[in-house]
Amino acid sequence: MHEGITVVLAPEILGTLWGIPITNTLLTSWAVIALLVAVAFFVGKRINMTPGRFQLLFEWLVSFIYDYVAETLESRDLARKFFPFIATIFLFIFTANLLEFTPGIGSIGIFHGHELLPLFRSVNTDLNVTLMLAIISFLVIEVTGVVMVGAWKYAGKFLNFRSPMGFFLGIIELFSEIGRIISFSFRLFGNIFAGEVLILVVTYFLPYAAPVPVMAFEIFVGFVQAAIFALLTLFFIKLAIMETH
Repeated sequence: MHEGITVVLAPEILGTLWGIPITNTLLTSWAVIALLVAVAFFVGKRINMTPGRFQLLFEWLVSFIYDYVAETLESRDLARKFFPFIATIFLFIFTANLLEFTPGIGSIGIFHGHELLPLFRSVNTDLNVTLMLAIISFLVIEVTGVVMVGAWKYAGKFLNFRSPMGFFLGIIELFSEIGRIISFSFRLFGNIFAGEVLILVVTYFLPYAAPVPVMAFEIFVGFVQAAIFALLTLFFIKLAIMETH
């Protein structure tokens, strides 16, 4: 039998827990969370009052990103509130993308008959994950707008009865706001899933020459997509707290 390239859109179900299906993307997300917690614990234990080179680099990087968030939101108080959320989004997405290209990850699995089901799969190739990330980001943006601007003023961005043109523009703005869920989720899902398919194709046709540079490029793409998701969340928070004129 001739074996070709197999592209699986949906995540594979490894088993069930209390009737809940456990997929390989869910298992990977647990691994990503455990890895981030372990790194945070390790880094926290090594922080000294007299910083070394690594600590200086780490502190400079955190300070640079924090200052950028504060400059964008025009408030260090708001930056202190939203920086952990923005940084967590970026770290989770990028770590998940990076884990996908760890050598040997794809070969770890369990046999289901004659088929090997991989235990780990890129989290962001599961539309359920990217959709949930988009919904979380959307809720944070909307709740922030209501709290900072006020429910009545914030609703006025979308329901403007002062003129027919204002009402029409408000409805467009409302659909644009809701459409962010789709754009957030499908942008991340599409880019990462396309990268996974590209690596499969390249590995099939050029198994000895092309996979390494392509994987390096996809790591860069994974970093860019994590940064875009975090930055768009930050910019939309900024737009949410701006009063309409």
